[in-house]
Amino acid sequence: MSTPRVVVFSGGVGGARFVRGLAAVLPASALTAVVNTGDDFEHWGLYVSPDVDTVMYTLAGLAHEARGWGLADESFGALALLERYGEAAWFSIGDRDLATHLARTRGLKAGETLSQVTDRLRRALGAQVPIVPMADAPCPTLIETESDGVLGFQEWFVHRRSAPTVRAVRFGADPPPAPGVLEALAQAELVLFGPSNPYVSLDPIVTRPGVRAALDRVPVLAVSPILGGQAVKGPLARMIPELTGEPASASAVARHYAPLLDGFVVERGDEALGFDVPVLPTATLMSDRAAAAALARDVLRFAEELAR
Repeated sequence: MSTPRVVVFSGGVGGARFVRGLAAVLPASALTAVVNTGDDFEHWGLYVSPDVDTVMYTLAGLAHEARGWGLADESFGALALLERYGEAAWFSIGDRDLATHLARTRGLKAGETLSQVTDRLRRALGAQVPIVPMADAPCPTLIETESDGVLGFQEWFVHRRSAPTVRAVRFGADPPPAPGVLEALAQAELVLFGPSNPYVSLDPIVTRPGVRAALDRVPVLAVSPILGGQAVKGPLARMIPELTGEPASASAVARHYAPLLDGFVVERGDEALGFDVPVLPTATLMSDRAAAAALARDVLRFAEELAR
């Protein structure tokens, strides 16, 4: 199997694990991860970039495997004392994770861009694959709810536990892609959408100016984040019926991505739902590193078959 230049769009735990699977079977020089920053926000005066950090920690082998977010071997002493002082404690930042947010915030205040800070931090942690934030300027994801008005993503997802019914997802700004995004897409021979929430993880990337046009020239495959009507993590299985009126399914995700897709990868059994693009049924649940690498191989093989 030849080695294509691959760009993967990622957000959330599933996206990060898929990037790790690809990194296990591709040279780092052939892979670029473009990561959602719509989740970014300021907390305790610090700039927090949750999806970027999840990819960075996962690639560096430092992520908490069971929890999916944050660092392994973490403690929460600072969080406990800040809560005692009366500070907001609904967003859990561990003591080691705090160092990342401090370093990022200091870098941004010193004049570095988010892309520059991210590259510096991922190199320091030993993550070999380039990690490119989707934008250097803020692009906050906003959730329009039925009962609570418009909420910032972290307020809705973490503080409110994604309980308020979603009526729409929109973005609070429209910045250009960060340097490196369009350049990576121009050189790509394949673009992959990880098994991430399409509305709040990948739409923020796809809707950056110029990205859709860049996707028109390259094959695009996506991995379904819905398996047998359920999401492995997160609120997507609830969001699909709330936003579209149809049941949560892999086919609903494929319709959302149309007409960008040239192929779609689903959990075995979901291929019977019917799709307008070629479908690969395989094992998509990344229960460990070996499973993630196996999924990556299957996806790359599928892309090669479609190119023949």
